[in-house]
Amino acid sequence: MSLSKEEKQKIVNSFALHEGDTGSPEVQIAILTEEITRLSEHLKEHKKDNHSRRGLLQKVGKRRRLIQYLSQNEPERYETFSKKIKI
Repeated sequence: MSLSKEEKQKIVNSFALHEGDTGSPEVQIAILTEEITRLSEHLKEHKKDNHSRRGLLQKVGKRRRLIQYLSQNEPERYETFSKKIKI
């Protein structure tokens, strides 16, 4: 369910704005999107796993807030990023 270091590093490398960038909204949104995808697949098989469902809802909320922040404060970056990640 969780991302390995290698998988997370691959996501960071593909969405980083500069060398060593791990905290930009784009990177955080990309990591959360992958985690949400994996949790969704897990919950399709384990329908009664309410603890994971709560974690999924928290990740979705955090991603929503990051997307809102990016779209309000940096609309140009948001447009290019949304096309790249296909949100």
